[in-house]
Amino acid sequence: MDLESDDRNLLAGHRGPAMKLAMEIILQAGRIMGAQRLVPVSFAHIDACFYNGQAHIDFAQHCLDHGAAFSVPAWGNNGVVSLTHPEFYDGHPDTQMVAGARKLLALYEALGCKPTWTCAPYHLPGGPRFGDQIVAGESNAVSFYNSVLGARTNKYGDYLDVACGLVGKAPYAGLHTDEGRLAELHISMEEIPEAWRQEDIFYHLLGHHVGRLAGRRVPVVSGFCGKPSEDNLKAVSTAVASSGGVELWHGVGVTPEASSLDQVFRKGESFSLRASDLRAAQAALTTGRDGPLDVVALGTPHFSASEFRDVMACLDQRRVHPGLRVIITSSRFVMDYIESKGWADALRQSGVEIVGDICSYYSPGINPMRGRVMTNAAKWAYYAPGMLPVEVCFGSLRECVESAVRGEVWRDPGLWSSLS
Repeated sequence: MDLESDDRNLLAGHRGPAMKLAMEIILQAGRIMGAQRLVPVSFAHIDACFYNGQAHIDFAQHCLDHGAAFSVPAWGNNGVVSLTHPEFYDGHPDTQMVAGARKLLALYEALGCKPTWTCAPYHLPGGPRFGDQIVAGESNAVSFYNSVLGARTNKYGDYLDVACGLVGKAPYAGLHTDEGRLAELHISMEEIPEAWRQEDIFYHLLGHHVGRLAGRRVPVVSGFCGKPSEDNLKAVSTAVASSGGVELWHGVGVTPEASSLDQVFRKGESFSLRASDLRAAQAALTTGRDGPLDVVALGTPHFSASEFRDVMACLDQRRVHPGLRVIITSSRFVMDYIESKGWADALRQSGVEIVGDICSYYSPGINPMRGRVMTNAAKWAYYAPGMLPVEVCFGSLRECVESAVRGEVWRDPGLWSSLS
């Protein structure tokens, strides 16, 4: 691999054993990926702050003890414990996990990681822009950054993401390259009624179906109606990364690298999305029967300010049904914003819990979450049944909020009857 003199100095240990280890990790990954050189990166979203045992602490502590620090702006993914709600862990039986998770977040902050602790860093100002070479590990953020913003990153696993952030370089391969970003299959949506293509639930179901078709390939989707919102594009990005391993998808006329189909698609398979595909996706994301609810879980990925606004509009000052929990997870940045607008107080008065730093399907503080849970998030519906003792009912945001008020699953008859 073609290395610059600074790279060779790191490899020789001139800046200490931690930076030497970081360079060794990057070079080994580069060899596996077939990279001929490294590319400078300008940003890192760090997933390794998500505690999975002592090895995570040992790695971060080794870096800190030997003088390593992030050489580019680095933001932290959500953690295992919420620092905004420390009371969740009073008397928690797994004291080692709680202490370890808190220590890990502190270690990464000491290494220079901005304490964002969010899986939706793209909601924060000052992040990457079109064409930037970056490093990210959280699956939905990888997909969103690549697809919606047009920044460039592969999906970097724990420790490799840290190594790249410390050195400020990544292997020049895969989605960092022009050729690696071409689509390998095309999905047309022309057969779906236009009204349905504008529903919020459509984008979650579309992403789930496309991810199942694509696997790890790069797909391109055509037939969008108008300009989807950022929340819509987040829904697609999240779902394709969950049901498949999609790190980049293109939307013709919607995402920045796909002003036309020919721009990104030259050869490969083509499919037409049908109403039956959307119904199948909804069925796949629903593991339980409709009935009385225990929880409504929203905010996977972390809610945006506009999503909070939509919940308030659906609630229309009504209260959540007694005995039912509505949990919305979000970033500190968005939480500060809705506090300043008075929305957070209004939501809490309606019975909504707002929690920062964590994901509700993988959070010992919120658990035990059990019973029948409703969500509008394809990622939550996809992963939660394997993580928690729950059965999931998947629906639109309006269906989720109305169900929370009624205390049982409510289906919008007009929505589903229009899907012919």
